[in-house]
Amino acid sequence: MTKQFEIYKCEICGNIVEVLFEGEGELVCCGEIMELQEEKLSDPETGEKHVPVFEKNEVGETMVKVGSIEHPMLPEHHIQLIEVFTNDGILRKYLKPFEKPEFLVKLKEGLKHAREYCNIHGLWKGENNVN
Repeated sequence: MTKQFEIYKCEICGNIVEVLFEGEGELVCCGEIMELQEEKLSDPETGEKHVPVFEKNEVGETMVKVGSIEHPMLPEHHIQLIEVFTNDGILRKYLKPFEKPEFLVKLKEGLKHAREYCNIHGLWKGENNVN
């Protein structure tokens, strides 16, 4: 059974899917069951460059940055997605190599947590600690 907002990856072709609505079946790609991407919460091995970090600016908007140490954004190793979970839904930003791994959210309240997807190290989650 899948759960809403879970992310799965095909280990053969690299397809990545996010579940919009829960279902009973298994997700299959290239004839194989897709692998659930678990949300990691801390990153001691790589110097905290994956866990999303929240920072408020002078007008009360929130900047979500990937890592307390900026994550590399090279073609071979980069952040592909930042998602911010709010009281009303999800905001997404898709990233490409050489872009800054950050997302300015203009909401001043109601931000719960964020997660990001690294093309090499998978899915990471960070709690909002600035509200």
